[in-house]
Amino acid sequence: MMTAKRALDLAVAAPMLVLAAPVLLVAMLAIRATSPGPAIFSQIRVGRGGAPFACHKLRTMRRETPSLPTHEAPASSVTTVGRTLRATKIDELPQLWNVLRGEMSLVGPRPCLPTQTELIERRRERGVLAALPGITGLAQIKGIDMSDPKLCAETDAAYLKAASTGLDLKILLGTFYRAQNVSP
Repeated sequence: MMTAKRALDLAVAAPMLVLAAPVLLVAMLAIRATSPGPAIFSQIRVGRGGAPFACHKLRTMRRETPSLPTHEAPASSVTTVGRTLRATKIDELPQLWNVLRGEMSLVGPRPCLPTQTELIERRRERGVLAALPGITGLAQIKGIDMSDPKLCAETDAAYLKAASTGLDLKILLGTFYRAQNVSP
């Protein structure tokens, strides 16, 4: 039986991926024209239950950048095109494929790297790993990044405790309108 959350994911992700295809194509061409390497970047992230999965994004960093959390990567690693893609959230569009595959949800805790052991442990303690990771989440719209594992995990747990279709819609809208006052 399909849950309301999964139904919302499919109802939004499938048409959004089709509608975003021209934007993705232009972005991919811009990436390839301005820096060597593939346009799509796949990285192993921690998914539901702690299981690894390949998370897809448009590449915004130079090809030789080490696999680090964004907040630890040197700012000089981000390409000129990458800055624009990040500012507009276009770099996240390939994750719609992860949503369609059931590896991610539109809204949930952002997936972290397997090397972010403190965050993984804090999430495990709070039951956060039971949820699918999201393209966006409550922590992101509140401006909380993974550099503060305790606060990030607490915010993720608060989201899960209050999760509803209405809250997911508020977070999705907050992501596009940079709202930080959404609360569970």
